[in-house]
Amino acid sequence: MNDKEQVVRHLEITQGVVNRLASNSFSIKGWSMAILAAAILFIARSNNIYSEYLILTFLIPLFGFWLLDGYFLWQERLFRGVYDDVRQQEKTDFKMDIPAQFKKDNNKWRDSVCSLTLGIFYSVEIVFIVTVFFVLRGV
Repeated sequence: MNDKEQVVRHLEITQGVVNRLASNSFSIKGWSMAILAAAILFIARSNNIYSEYLILTFLIPLFGFWLLDGYFLWQERLFRGVYDDVRQQEKTDFKMDIPAQFKKDNNKWRDSVCSLTLGIFYSVEIVFIVTVFFVLRGV
């Protein structure tokens, strides 16, 4: 295998990692919505006098999903940086140099968690939970 073929193979491997991370992020969003819907259905069918407060407890896993989704987005961004570095090389040693990506300005975990897309997605879920809380309280 010549140098160019090795670079192409390295790019394919890196792209596979990026695809898996994107798939994980998509799965996290699906699980978040499924658990939220199941929880609201469960609470709506119960006759517990504390149901409205129980709905607020579902904010905890929601924030957990948000942080985990931000982590997967951060990892995806790091590997996209590796991809960008590898594509500019003439030859490769198949090294995934993640520590080099930490030094770049746009590769911070907090930036991924606070990204526009995650913010919109999880804010809508939070607004939904708070709305259900007030509906259950009868306000």
